[in-house]
Amino acid sequence: MRRSSFLVRLILIGILLHIYVGFRLIPDMPVGTTVRTLAGLWLVLSVLLIPLGMLARTIKQQPLGDRLAWVGLLAMGFFSSLLVLTFARDLVLASLMTVDAIWSGTIALARWRTGTAAAVPLLAILSTLVGLFNARRRARVVTIDVPIEDLPAALDGFTIVQISDIHVGPTIKRRYVDAIVDAVNHLKPDLIAVTGDVVDGTVPQLTHHTQPLSRLSARHGAFLVTGNHEYYAGANAWIDEFRRLGLNVLLNEHVIVEHDGARAVIAGVTDYSAGHHDPLHRSDPMAAIAGAPGDVLIKVLLAHQPRSAEAAAAAGFTLQLSGHTHGGQFFPWNFFVRIQQPFTAGLARLNGLWVYTSRGTGYWGPPKRLGAPSEITRVRLVPGVPD
Repeated sequence: MRRSSFLVRLILIGILLHIYVGFRLIPDMPVGTTVRTLAGLWLVLSVLLIPLGMLARTIKQQPLGDRLAWVGLLAMGFFSSLLVLTFARDLVLASLMTVDAIWSGTIALARWRTGTAAAVPLLAILSTLVGLFNARRRARVVTIDVPIEDLPAALDGFTIVQISDIHVGPTIKRRYVDAIVDAVNHLKPDLIAVTGDVVDGTVPQLTHHTQPLSRLSARHGAFLVTGNHEYYAGANAWIDEFRRLGLNVLLNEHVIVEHDGARAVIAGVTDYSAGHHDPLHRSDPMAAIAGAPGDVLIKVLLAHQPRSAEAAAAAGFTLQLSGHTHGGQFFPWNFFVRIQQPFTAGLARLNGLWVYTSRGTGYWGPPKRLGAPSEITRVRLVPGVPD
């Protein structure tokens, strides 16, 4: 009931935003009545397509469900850019009107109105196409050196390849996952970290498309922690499936990795919000490290959300690897991420703890990435100097 009322509110907000865009752009477009009518019809269609794209995963009939998801999510990505650009246009026009009020006749306002009304949808189309290309190409490899004081010599250059937020679902399928796995294995890592939000759907829907994860290969194995989207899709079933694929799932627990005579703790916590879905899965970094040998200096925590960092620092971890944020995925959402999460992307420091936040290896929702490229992260431990 609560979910349906939220959806209704979301649709109503969407209708109002479409009305705003229509009233601000269509009257000023330098086109004939026919084109303006078509533009209005597109906005009406967009109001219908966007919620349909969000709900398409509930449609069991395939390939209909996936096709509706593609259309609806592309419409969402396009309208997002259209809305932002329309708002930016209004700010520009308001500034020009202010200038014109002070120095009358210095600015051709009518020309600015028509020119910007034509430019906004064209720029929205361009950003959608560029964003689609960025989202659908295989994630680039990003190498991050993490300097650690008193790093054992045997762990100098120890490599963890992190993948995160693949979101296998309506628009991300087996071929996409295959390309990621091939790239990860090509790096020949010492260890692989999968930091949650692997899927957007149930095991029966997606088991064929997650199968390539069984090919992940590293000297010390591949380790996985749950993300919030696993809990939306049936976390316990997915945990069993991930284990069947050969992944080591860490649920508030750790393992000791022995590497050329040196040891490191590799721990993992359930998603920061997991306790809201299942009290038995409440995220607990302190429990994840409990019982670890006190003489092991290097302690790495896999935690889906950066918000785990404060508790991880208190628990004495050296490095936390996270995802969840997608780096904002596309403008302007990168600014909103900072409201909820302490870190948006990249390497940061918190009370002696290094935190690396991946921009994600796939994408969520609209197949669109702008200013936040997807990544496969190669994290290398290197000697550091005291702060």
